[in-house]
Amino acid sequence: MFVLLMLFLFKYIDDVIGKGFEFSTIVQLMLYASATNVAMALPLSILLSSIMAYGSLGENYELVAIKSTGVSLLRAMYPIVILVAILSVVAFIFSDTMLPIANRKFTALLYDVRQQKSANILPEGVFSSSFPGYSIRVNKKLPDGTLLGVMIYTKNASNNNTDVLIAGKGIMYQTPDNQFLVLKLKDGIRYEEAPGEHNFEWRQRFTRFRFKETEQKLDLAFMKMSHTDENLFRTAAQMMNISQLNYFSGMARRQADSVSQGSYRSITTYTKYFAIVKNPADPKIKYVVEESDDPFDGLTFNQKASAMNNALSEVHEVREAVKRSADAHKLAVQNVRHYNIEYQKKFTLSAACIVLFLIGAPLGAIIRRGGLGMPVVVSVIFFLVYYIIWTIGESAAKEGNLSPVIGTWIAIIVLTPVGFFLSYKAANDSALFDIEAYKRILNKLTLRKQD
Repeated sequence: MFVLLMLFLFKYIDDVIGKGFEFSTIVQLMLYASATNVAMALPLSILLSSIMAYGSLGENYELVAIKSTGVSLLRAMYPIVILVAILSVVAFIFSDTMLPIANRKFTALLYDVRQQKSANILPEGVFSSSFPGYSIRVNKKLPDGTLLGVMIYTKNASNNNTDVLIAGKGIMYQTPDNQFLVLKLKDGIRYEEAPGEHNFEWRQRFTRFRFKETEQKLDLAFMKMSHTDENLFRTAAQMMNISQLNYFSGMARRQADSVSQGSYRSITTYTKYFAIVKNPADPKIKYVVEESDDPFDGLTFNQKASAMNNALSEVHEVREAVKRSADAHKLAVQNVRHYNIEYQKKFTLSAACIVLFLIGAPLGAIIRRGGLGMPVVVSVIFFLVYYIIWTIGESAAKEGNLSPVIGTWIAIIVLTPVGFFLSYKAANDSALFDIEAYKRILNKLTLRKQD
């Protein structure tokens, strides 16, 4: 979890640092990020811990002592298997109840954090428009809050931004309630231009104020972090539990079917050039179609041009109607896939815990190495294989190249036989990762080749 949190900070460091957040806000964001990372951290933790535990038992010859009493490795794994099974059930409950809430809160808080403006509201050497109604430029800022070379433009559309204040020196500080930023300026001048006082007085008025000291109070309301309503993110598939996913998935399927039926009805109005007889065998109705090599026989040039223009216009209308329906149908089908993928992911977390334990426990017994050396390397390699297969399968399922069931379960399907194979090898004391055994085989092959 610590590693995943560091990755989270590296990814969003620019959105968090330098915006004046309270420490509680950052802690809250990291707690929500920790909850959302459980789906990745829990299987990796089980894989690593199982390799470390059984590797330590093998390294200290405790597995040999267990087997010498007539207890097989599989029998010795039963208590841990039961513990992992209980943990998998807890993981499923967590993914169905707590994870959607954590995803919703994390997404809402992260959105507010990313929308927050930087706390560096008066950068050096550039005009800052952070304060509504003002454009402020500061040549130099000293650590004690002293400002050198201050220029303030008052934004007024009616006066064409003609009010300018220039001060050689000043100091800034916030009010005790953090509601306003006060600029206490010294030795400056203010320029104002205004139109005439009367309609008949067209001449503008230019006013110049010189001051020894003045104060400019700027509102800091824009610096307060807004709190977005979490309900705005409820429609995302990651924010739903199983019952909600079933409901919205059915709704999306009905919407896709409705779009398909509506698409057919929208283009049938352009194709009914002939009245199709429901019962052609009825002798009272005569339906005759005269065959002709040229459908424009008997028409004048203007009539032919009008017929061609009408046909071309209807073709364009049909194409646009089909395109709109196809886009709406594609979006509805995509929503169905997303809901189904999230539905399956509620179960794959529990299955991944069991499968990675079946890989980690026998693997630790085979390599016989405890601690954080070899177990970390092996666990990371197997987890990368699992994660890459899972990512490829999920991407293919989202694009529609695989069904949501196969796309989300393909990593489990691929690694389950590996787990059973390693369990079989560990139960039979196989030297699968013994380098000396491979050296002996290589030496035998070399001697045979020389003979």
